[in-house]
Amino acid sequence: MLGASIEFLAFDGDGHLEMRVSHAIAIAQVIRRAKPSVVLAPTTVENQHPDHSRLGRLTRDAARLARYGGVEELRSLPPHAIDQLLFYAVTVEGEPRDVMPILVDVSEAEVMAAWTAAMAAHATQAAARNYVELQLTRAKLNGLRAGVGHAIALFANDPLVVDSVSDLRRAARRF
Repeated sequence: MLGASIEFLAFDGDGHLEMRVSHAIAIAQVIRRAKPSVVLAPTTVENQHPDHSRLGRLTRDAARLARYGGVEELRSLPPHAIDQLLFYAVTVEGEPRDVMPILVDVSEAEVMAAWTAAMAAHATQAAARNYVELQLTRAKLNGLRAGVGHAIALFANDPLVVDSVSDLRRAARRF
């Protein structure tokens, strides 16, 4: 629906994900093979489904392992450094309190339609707590903060770097 390819890594089963080096290495292999510039992962905040925070930490570890050449299991693929690791939160409770969000405007009708359809297709989430409505409401609130129709909050693992302050187009407050 979103035009993305999916590679499913079966680790320990729903609710059983453990912090294992082998899991981080498996994710690092995908990063080396796919060579993305940006990686999205669930936040590392623990006040959410335990698998989500663990996957966020595993992905952060994997991004670091992917850029170094010393791990034996990764030597068959050339090292790859991503440009940015961004975290998302499935619920407000999963949002980091000490990181300023990056608000991404998703107001375009075709973007909203694709995103809503993708959420609705995720049957296990869509059946729980009016998931689609919850996400649309959060996006509307973030949109109000940003002065747009709808926005999704992302949280950078590291400081963002720009070539010039003129690259910073606008802030949510719009002084």
